[in-house]
Amino acid sequence: MEAVYVYIPLMKELNMSWEEIKKIPRVELDGLLLALQNYTNIHAFDGYNDKDIAEMSKNKPEMRQQYAESKRLKNSFELKAGIKKREVISSLSQVLR
Repeated sequence: MEAVYVYIPLMKELNMSWEEIKKIPRVELDGLLLALQNYTNIHAFDGYNDKDIAEMSKNKPEMRQQYAESKRLKNSFELKAGIKKREVISSLSQVLR
């Protein structure tokens, strides 16, 4: 069962060979899988805007939560990478916008 969750995604999504997978320590394989999962979550809604998600969530309400999680994760990585700067709120009127 482990092969389904570890080896197959590495071979399919990252184009790794069985020989490469056997040479890499398990901890590094887990890191690759986590990175792949984060990449997939961040880019799952590329090309969609808030209006598209609102329309799709009429039939599937869980879409809104998945979209919000995707945006939160993307924002988090952009802050860590220095692509975005944390917004400094200096007044109550900025909070209420």
